[in-house]
Amino acid sequence: METVDCVVVGAGVIGLAVARALALAGREVIVLEATEGIGTETSSRNSEVIHAGIYYPAGSLMARFCVAGKKALYAYCRDRGVPFANCGKLIVATSETEDARLPMIMARAEVNGVTDLRLLSAAEARALEPNLYCTSAVLSPSTGIIDSHAYMLALQGDAENEGAAFVFHSPVEAGRVVPDGVEIFVGGADPITLRCRLLVNSAGLHAPALARKIASMPEEHIFPTYFAKGNYFILSGRSPFSRLIYPVPVPGGLGVHLTIDLGGQARFGPDVEWVDQIDYRVDPKRAESFYEAVRRYWPGLKDGALQPGYSGIRPKTVPPGAPGQDFVVQGPHAHGVPGLIHLFGIESPGLTASLALADHIAGMAGTA
Repeated sequence: METVDCVVVGAGVIGLAVARALALAGREVIVLEATEGIGTETSSRNSEVIHAGIYYPAGSLMARFCVAGKKALYAYCRDRGVPFANCGKLIVATSETEDARLPMIMARAEVNGVTDLRLLSAAEARALEPNLYCTSAVLSPSTGIIDSHAYMLALQGDAENEGAAFVFHSPVEAGRVVPDGVEIFVGGADPITLRCRLLVNSAGLHAPALARKIASMPEEHIFPTYFAKGNYFILSGRSPFSRLIYPVPVPGGLGVHLTIDLGGQARFGPDVEWVDQIDYRVDPKRAESFYEAVRRYWPGLKDGALQPGYSGIRPKTVPPGAPGQDFVVQGPHAHGVPGLIHLFGIESPGLTASLALADHIAGMAGTA
């Protein structure tokens, strides 16, 4: 039996940011990761976008932490030399119905604290992006892109510099509440029992499953698991756009949008495919719907130009067709179990929100 102050389960971008924040606050931290390294699932299977905070419901944790996190993330990248680009994005309407939705999107963004959006006519948008077709657009100048792996390495380095330890190939098999915290049983090649004052469940897609492994955790406070897979296709050849291009949002996601990585490679996605299990294979046949979606704003897309890229899975807390979800940050005040903080449904904009979210959790840790 070993005793430690804090255990963070999951070395994705949120777990890394939380470990860093706790270590900077002077806490002793061990990070347990079931796989071979950092960010092997959701954190490395996304668009790598620094979101502005436009779409989320007013007052939601997504809105709050995205806007604060964006500011913190840009500053962190500049300070730590993490590659990024503040390239901006266009949200494009392609019909009168969608034209009417753009002012509503802008109004929601302003409530969230995003005050730099600008409504463009079709001609103004095409002046910025000559290959674009639209009937109107919204320019978001504070949207950007980031090298997510370099960012996660920087977070890991910061945490380790403050004394945090990372242990890989270490799945948490079970746990129970004890008088002075939580006791967990860690599997792998060298099984161990750990007792900690604070356990942060940042297991991403596996967070609900981990919560169920902890005896005395009330079942009614454990969220169900729904997987919304997003497939990406890579564009052969040079990107026709210098900014990110987003359609008006669709239920379940932000639509098939165009993003650019820091090397200039264009990719389209994600779509929304509800699945029952984790499977990252991309079905080439899904490209058919991509061509139709993309040609609404880029009619010049040629047949055969899209190649299967990669996929990611959003950890949803609500089923298909249900109203949009929010981040769930669940501490003892909610579930009644001392020394335990669960993070459920941390999907996009989790990467952007990571630093702000981690600071919030570090603050909660003092009373957990």
